[in-house]
Amino acid sequence: MDINNEIAKLDWKREPYGLYEPIEYTLAAGGKRVRPHLAMIASQMFDGKDEDVLPAALALEVFHNFTLLHDDVMDKADVRRGRPTVHVKWNDNTAILSGDQMLIEAYKLLSGVSADKLPKVLKLFNQMATEICEGQQYDVDFETQEQVTIEEYLKMIRLKTSVLLANALQIGAYIAGADEQAQEALYQFGIAAGLAFQIQDDILDVWGNPKTFGKVVGGDISCNKKTFVYLTALHRATQSSTALHHVTQLQQWYSQVLQDNTEKIVAVKTIFEQLEVREACEMMVADYTQKALQILATLPQNAATAQLRQLANKLNTRQD
Repeated sequence: MDINNEIAKLDWKREPYGLYEPIEYTLAAGGKRVRPHLAMIASQMFDGKDEDVLPAALALEVFHNFTLLHDDVMDKADVRRGRPTVHVKWNDNTAILSGDQMLIEAYKLLSGVSADKLPKVLKLFNQMATEICEGQQYDVDFETQEQVTIEEYLKMIRLKTSVLLANALQIGAYIAGADEQAQEALYQFGIAAGLAFQIQDDILDVWGNPKTFGKVVGGDISCNKKTFVYLTALHRATQSSTALHHVTQLQQWYSQVLQDNTEKIVAVKTIFEQLEVREACEMMVADYTQKALQILATLPQNAATAQLRQLANKLNTRQD
C-alpha cells in the first residue's frame, strides 16, 4: 500500500476554502512520510494487514503536519520543504486555525481504527500529543533560558521529536497483535532513532545544502536556538583553556536579535568549525543509531525489520 496515494485520496475540497486549502497545500508538499511508514512497517513485522493500520498511519501524518504549521509560526520560519510556510503564504491566523483543524482531522482519521483496538490507540496517541506539547514548551523556554544542559536538551528532543516516531511504531505493532515486550522494544528503537534524527537535523541546519535541505540553513542560529550543535560547542569550549574565549563569543551572538543574520551565521559557523563540533555531533548520531539497531536485533528478523534497519541508517546519514 502506497501511503502517498492514500494521503492524496484525502479530500480537502471543502468550504470555507480559507480553512482547508492550507491543509491541502501542506500535505501536498510531500516530505518523507516517516511516521506513517513506521506504523505500516511495524504492523507488517507482525503480519498485520495494511488496511487495519492505515487509519492510524494517516492520523499520525496529519497530526505531524499540524505540529509543523504551529511550529513554523512560533519559530517565524519562512520555508518548509522548499516552499513558503503557511503563515508566510497566507498569515499567522490561517496557520493557527488550519493547524487546529488538522488536529481535529487527525482524530477523525484515528477513529477509523477497529473498535477493539481504539481505546489503547487513543491512550497512546493522547500521551504522545501531550508529550510533544511539553517538548515544544521546553524548546520555547530554552530560547530565553540562560543555561541549558545537554541532558535538558536531549529530554526536550525526546519529547518533541522521538515520541512521535516511537508511538507510530508501537501503535502499528499493537494493531497487528504484537505482545507488550515487542511493542516496548519498537518504542525504544523509535526513541533512539528519533534522537539521532534530531541531532542530524541540527547538524544540517548549520552545514546542510540549501538546495536540498528544504529549510533555510542557519535558521536555528538566527533564532538563537540552543541546539545540540550549540550546546556541544559550549561544552567543548569550556574543556580547553585556549578555547574559553569562544564561550563569550557564542553567548554574545546568541543574545542578539538581528534583521540581517548573514554575518552572525558565518561567525557562529566558524566558531563551530574551529571547535570541531560537527565531528562530535556526528559521533553522537552514530551512537544513537547503533543503539537503535541493537534494539532492533532483539525483534523478529524479517523483511519489515530489514526495512527499519535501512530506514534508521538512511535517516541519520541524510543530507536533506
